[in-house]
Amino acid sequence: MSRLRGRRLPLAVLVGALAALIASVVWTAGGGFERTGPASGTAARAGPVRDLAGADRAAERFAGRWNLRVGEVMQFSENYYAELLDAHGRHATEVLVEPGSGAVHLEYGPAMMWNTAYGMMPGHGMTPGRAPGGAPAIGPDRAVRIADQWLRDHRSGLHAAQPDAFPGYYTLHTLRDGRIVGMISVNATTGDVWDHTWHGRFLRMREDHGHG
Repeated sequence: MSRLRGRRLPLAVLVGALAALIASVVWTAGGGFERTGPASGTAARAGPVRDLAGADRAAERFAGRWNLRVGEVMQFSENYYAELLDAHGRHATEVLVEPGSGAVHLEYGPAMMWNTAYGMMPGHGMTPGRAPGGAPAIGPDRAVRIADQWLRDHRSGLHAAQPDAFPGYYTLHTLRDGRIVGMISVNATTGDVWDHTWHGRFLRMREDHGHG
């Protein structure tokens, strides 16, 4: 858990972060690994979600708490995924919708731990998308190169699509023969890569149509 070292955080924050570190694996640019897991801040359960339209409605109820709206919605075998956008159409954060209960919560991994505006530990003393000291963040083209290198090393046959920029990181679809397989994220400051291992098999999606 090297990301927590050297930071003087309140005990309650550390306990909350450690409680979350149980489900997936993040690859660091230096070759190390970290673990993280279930998100906090779950919205009220609204009953089973059976299609993209239902996932959209559930995500919209959650988004309204932060004056956000829903963009892209995807259905996987294990959950629904939705990206949330701000009033200017910029990517704000990512959420999961549980099919069985309709519960909505921040997505595991980057949305919780890397998002500098909407995550568990927002701010981190820097401007979203910028490295400490004002140094330029990793740009989208470099994020694609980093993602492609990780995929060559760990997911042979896949490559990365163009990235969506969230506060502090990018999320990219992973593709095989031009078809979506899954997602990975790249930290905009460190270049760390996080594989979204919790989705299962990709089924279908609905792109942002500017509704709401």
